[in-house]
Amino acid sequence: MNSNKQFNMKKNSGLKETLTLRKETFPALSSGFLLIALFLLNTGCAVDDTQTVVNFTTLTMQDEFDTDGAPDSSIWGYDIGTGMNGWGNQELQYYTDRPENVTVNNGVLIITARKEDFQGSGYTSARLITQGKFSQTYGRFEARIRVPYGQGMWPAFWMLGVPDSPGEIWPSLGEIDIMEMRGQNPTTLIGSVHGPGYSAGNAISKEYVFQNDRMDTGFHVYGIEWGPDYVNHYVDDVLYNQITPEDLPEGSEWVFDNDFYILINLAVGGNFVGSPNSETVFPQSMLVDYVRVYEYNGLN
Repeated sequence: MNSNKQFNMKKNSGLKETLTLRKETFPALSSGFLLIALFLLNTGCAVDDTQTVVNFTTLTMQDEFDTDGAPDSSIWGYDIGTGMNGWGNQELQYYTDRPENVTVNNGVLIITARKEDFQGSGYTSARLITQGKFSQTYGRFEARIRVPYGQGMWPAFWMLGVPDSPGEIWPSLGEIDIMEMRGQNPTTLIGSVHGPGYSAGNAISKEYVFQNDRMDTGFHVYGIEWGPDYVNHYVDDVLYNQITPEDLPEGSEWVFDNDFYILINLAVGGNFVGSPNSETVFPQSMLVDYVRVYEYNGLN
């Protein structure tokens, strides 16, 4: 666990024990009483789901995006280019590390998708990754994000398993989608897991529909609490999905007991969202106020 932590220890040596944000305060959902109350009153889980109560209080990685310019290179790297076949999803963008596509300004990470001819693609954007810099097994992973809008916009905050050997490929390593959405459906959040036998269109997913609110008009906290044999999806203070090995197709393997790294990106087009249309506005930006990861401390 935490075998690949290489984040800036000097920057994080003074981590605040109380999480008072620049804009507003969000409680870490570590209290057993609070979790049980939220489970009973506010969740979208079925009444027979079991809520696992744990402690997530020790920060292991934190980026508040307080320094203008390029993202912290001790935490973030980049995927560059189009990947094979549009990163496997027929996406239309070319990912870059240019400041036009990714920058930190005024305390916020800004990932911008642009409509422009670049290296044979009609759009550019950015995909940040912590691979080789930070990974962890279990814990709470969360980010405070405002997404873009419009047909063909596909923002995501997600995780991939770290390969044990070069021959290991997706989906055998596992994927946890903490937040993704279709820009044309700004009230619908999707949380998923992918693995061998339950990937792509057969992923295990659940949607959360915002009532009297939208994902593109303000910031929301998206997170998972992940431990042995469960992944819980949260938005703000609401648990809306719990996935356990019992939810997998018969004979499928649970592949969520190893280190995972973080990805944040804004894709354009692809099988999941379709292509932009004449009403899609460019440029479009995904704003990230912070990313925080907490250690898994076991059962209460």
